[in-house]
Order: sequence, then structure tokens, then C-alpha cells
Amino acid sequence: MQFDAELLLLAMAPVFLACIGWEAWHLRRTRPGARLYSWRDTLCNAALALMQQAADKLAWLAIIPVYAFFYDRYRVHTWQAGWASFALLFVAQDLLYYVFHRCSHRVRWLWAAHVVHHSSERMNFSTAFRQSLMYPVAGMWLFWIPLAVLGFPPKQIVTIVLINLGFQFFVHTQAIGKFGGKLGWLEYVFNTPSIHRVHHARNDRYIDRNYAGVLVIWDRLFGSYVDEDPLESPVYGIVEPLDTYNPLKATFHEWASMARDFASVRGSHNKLRALFAPPAWAADYHARRVAASRDVHAPNQINDNNEMAAFSARRRP
Repeated sequence: MQFDAELLLLAMAPVFLACIGWEAWHLRRTRPGARLYSWRDTLCNAALALMQQAADKLAWLAIIPVYAFFYDRYRVHTWQAGWASFALLFVAQDLLYYVFHRCSHRVRWLWAAHVVHHSSERMNFSTAFRQSLMYPVAGMWLFWIPLAVLGFPPKQIVTIVLINLGFQFFVHTQAIGKFGGKLGWLEYVFNTPSIHRVHHARNDRYIDRNYAGVLVIWDRLFGSYVDEDPLESPVYGIVEPLDTYNPLKATFHEWASMARDFASVRGSHNKLRALFAPPAWAADYHARRVAASRDVHAPNQINDNNEMAAFSARRRP
């Protein structure tokens, strides 16, 4: 099964824009006081999308030869093009996407790129455009190398990655299944708006849950699934709010924070934590520094060996 996914997504662009327009009109009519869209937020999302697309075009030029290297030298099978091989590729990539996505919430280096997508305090179709140009630097592409080893050609790998991401546009909405509404049996197989709203929430009940790309079966299988509770509306955004609509600050704020933390902590173990610990490590570290700076009786230096002992209670594995 061969087709150009980039052309497909380009052709879908009017559909994406039409969905954004419909949702903005619908939510303004049905929930006028909620202000679920804002021009500044939407324009920031659009700018981030354009930046990410430009970076990806360049990144694929370097990454596709890497996939070709593994495909040519280490593939364990050669698949004939067809629906059966496409289905296997689809499932395998979706599983690897789950692994990547879960790691992106548990490893700060990966989170530094992924945080951009979560940094808006609104949840709507335009939020799907809110992506980072730093994914290639963070190493997202490394997670697809097993597909080349399994015997899928590099262009097919790129195609299935783009299809997966294209599908995810449609789960970024509050207009479908709102207030915990469900979509029947689809909720047990596929990622849906209700499932993905949970993922974008920072409520203690919801944080770091529902990593699905297309199939939600991985969340149910690996224990990361939680339902949207109609009695607890999701609160969107990140634990340390961004408070800016500047796309450059949105892109690089966590990288800058990570560099500052790396420079300020003592000891090689803590420096590794500053780069690779879960994001809650950083949130807790920053909170402790702020508390220490406000307490005239606090010691001048935070105890680096114990500073993050409580982070695991704030973010789930």
C-alpha cells in the first residue's frame, strides 16, 4: 500500500481549518462564557505549527538515511506492500508512539519538546497544531527505528507517523462528548476526545494518563488509562504555567529552565536528574527554591540529595 501521506495531510488542511472554524462558532454559541478560543492562543498555535513543519522537513532529510541504514543492514523481514503489512505497520507504530508519548511525560529531556503541546490552558482543535520544532533534537525519531528493523521501508515509516499524528487532530476538542460524554464502544478501542481531554488536564486525578495515539488499548493494557469524570472537569495547561503567547518562548522555555537547573544543582547525579528525571522533579525543585528564597531562616543552599524525594507522589509512573 503506497501513497504520499504528506500530500494527504496537505489535502486535509482545509478540513482541519473548517473544523476549527466550526468548533469556534459552535462553542461560542453553546458555551458563550467559557472563552474556549482566543485569537492570541490560536495564532500562537498556528505559528508553532509552521515552525514545527519547517523543522520537520529538514529533519526528515537527515533521519530517513538513518532508517535506511537499519532497514538495509538489520531488517529481519521484507514485507510485501499490501493491506496486511500496512495493518501490522499501523499497530506497531501506534505501540511505539505510546512508548514515546509515555516517555515524553517521564523523561525531562523529551518533555522539554513535548511540553509545548501541553502549555496552552485551552483545549480545542487548534491545540493540535501546538507542536515543537525541537522534537528531532529531543530524539522522537529514535522510537521509530524498530520499524526499520522489522522490515518497513523508511518512506512507509514516515507515512504511518504522519497518519497517526493526523488522526490525533480530531481528538483535541471539547465540542464532542463534553462533560464526560462517551462515544460507545469506540472508547474501548480508539483514542477519543473524552480520553484525550484527560491527557491534557493537570488535575491530580488526570495528570500523566491516557497516552494513546490512535488505539487506546495500550493505556488499558499497561495501566495508564483513566476515565473523564463528569464531576471533575479537566483543568488544562501545565503545572508551571507558561503565561505567554510568544511561540519562541513556548518552544524554548523548558530547555532554558533545564539548562539553569543543570547549572545550579550540585553533583553529577543531580545534574543527570535535571536532564532526565520526570518533569515533577523540576516542578518540586523550583518550588523548593522559591520557598527557600522567601524564608529568611532557610539555609542558602537547598539539600540537593533530598530535594526531590517527593516528586514520585506528584506524578504517576
